[in-house]
Amino acid sequence: MPGKTRHSPLKNADRDYLALGLEGSANKFGAGIMKHSKDGSTTVLSNIRHTYITPPGEGFQPRDTALHHREWALKVIDECLVKSGVSMHEIDCICFTKGPGMGAPLQSVALIARTLSLLFNRPLVGVNHCVGHIEMGREITGAQNPVVLYVSGGNTQVIAYSRQCYRIFGETLDIAVGNCLDRFARIIDLSNDPSPGYNIEQEAKKGKRLVSLPYATKGMDISLSGILSAVEAHTLDKKFRSKGASDNSLEEDIITPQDLCFSLQETVFAMLVEITERAMAHIGSKEVLMVGGVGSNERLQQMMAIMAQERQGQVFAMDERFCIDNGIMIAQAGLLSYRMGYETPLAKTTCTQRFRTDEVHVAWRA
Repeated sequence: MPGKTRHSPLKNADRDYLALGLEGSANKFGAGIMKHSKDGSTTVLSNIRHTYITPPGEGFQPRDTALHHREWALKVIDECLVKSGVSMHEIDCICFTKGPGMGAPLQSVALIARTLSLLFNRPLVGVNHCVGHIEMGREITGAQNPVVLYVSGGNTQVIAYSRQCYRIFGETLDIAVGNCLDRFARIIDLSNDPSPGYNIEQEAKKGKRLVSLPYATKGMDISLSGILSAVEAHTLDKKFRSKGASDNSLEEDIITPQDLCFSLQETVFAMLVEITERAMAHIGSKEVLMVGGVGSNERLQQMMAIMAQERQGQVFAMDERFCIDNGIMIAQAGLLSYRMGYETPLAKTTCTQRFRTDEVHVAWRA
């Protein structure tokens, strides 16, 4: 997917550059190849991923997820190269997720990246997972200087750029939004295929009753463990009707799984919209960029759009190809760093599970 670059002038603009990006911070292993042309345009040449899916009611464990990544790495990378029409000898740099994420999967991807680097004598670039999401979002949507709502399985942050750093305005105080949705999906035995969050979204569309749940915004931060406990408690209530169960109670007294999915989404998303609007007001921005797997949720996009329109603003969102963890976002952020002269020495290709977004020097933005 081509797009004109919107970054400050990058170094080394005398020729085309190619980067291989490898992502595997959670249950998806992805590989993507990004091209930066000397005329300033960018092109996604390929973006392949494979997801580790567990049975309903079960989450994914670090060890099993790492084994999945090792099993699928060569297949995914090979398909990525074939689709792009590029060989490893043409790649300028190999970019990999340094963190944040799950330790064992991150280490598996770093090992794969180091092996390719040694085999083909290519430099490595460690990438912050969160910054990868942001830079891919800016590239695909054309957002100039937005407030960023980053919502995924492991992260929930409201971010804005200032002085070559992505500053965190607010975040979750306990569990991430995606984790909250996934855990409730396990409680009501929803399938993990293609993802628990997606299946929550589909069930929520069938909900007819808004159940009162705790609403916990604390300044610019939010807390989600309380709402998860509350919605789980409803599943133990005698008025709760599980799938296929018969109940002689009056219909208006019955709470269905669909009602709880609907109520959980509406309440949590309202909290996210509130803190995002507060950040917009603080920095005077008219743009919201939504990134991360939960950012592809249509209801969240709709609620955010209503808020933005009331402020004469605009929402920039993407579909699941670029919102959900993928290799191309790592290639994009890594290539921006590489063209500013940054490389990760082999001895420093360790992983950092708690690699903060605001620890990255965003040298490619003015």
